[in-house]
Amino acid sequence: MGYIRNLPRMPAKQQPVALTIAGMDSSGGAGVAVDLATFAAIGVGGRSVVTAVTAQSDKAVFGVQGTRPAMITAQLEAAFQGRKPKAAKCGMLFSGGVVEAVADFWGGLRVPLVVDPVLASSSGGSLLSAGGIRVLRRRLLPVCRLVTPNLAEAEVLTGLKVRGREGMAVAARALFEKYGCAAVVTGGHLKGREVVEMFFDGREEMTLVSGRVKGNWRGTGCRFSAAVAAGLAKGDSLATSVAEAKEFVSTVLKTIDGR
Repeated sequence: MGYIRNLPRMPAKQQPVALTIAGMDSSGGAGVAVDLATFAAIGVGGRSVVTAVTAQSDKAVFGVQGTRPAMITAQLEAAFQGRKPKAAKCGMLFSGGVVEAVADFWGGLRVPLVVDPVLASSSGGSLLSAGGIRVLRRRLLPVCRLVTPNLAEAEVLTGLKVRGREGMAVAARALFEKYGCAAVVTGGHLKGREVVEMFFDGREEMTLVSGRVKGNWRGTGCRFSAAVAAGLAKGDSLATSVAEAKEFVSTVLKTIDGR
């Protein structure tokens, strides 16, 4: 893991802090556990807000218990005591009430927020209610810095059919125009030897390409969005954070695969 090994290290008290707002995956393959591990690998301190507890394996979701919105607010307030997070990401939010709580809290902050709009698990189980999707679109995306949908999520958020690189580029632009935030449409679900991500922030458009590492991977979206938040917490630009997050995920998958 050359990219990770070569990162400069600093004492924990001097590390910038990033925050994850996400669910707890009992299999350890996604959510808060993966986000905190990503922060640590990149040299950023981590804090967490747990939005739901799930019972799942790498193939199925057996149960989900959401966190009450008041407890979400309490966790957010606690996370900003002492050394405050310099950036944050959110993943699974589960319900409209949780989305409202995060949006209410973030309305008064200038801390960059990366939204990984987790609508369903990789096995197909729903992880955000229909009401939650409506609140996400109306209230949370307009206050975030970056949204990182996969192809299916981009279709839900834009109302467009997303097919191939051209469709991904159109969707990224549509997300910016619709919600006012930068977007990365992730292409891991496209077939082919390469994995492509399309970035647009209103000025700059980037096509990010890496070789595909074969395998039935879970948590790649979590790793990517957490790595972007870690870069922002370190003070990197959004474009740099996105490019380095792409490299980070590719490096991690190759290492897990033993290459």
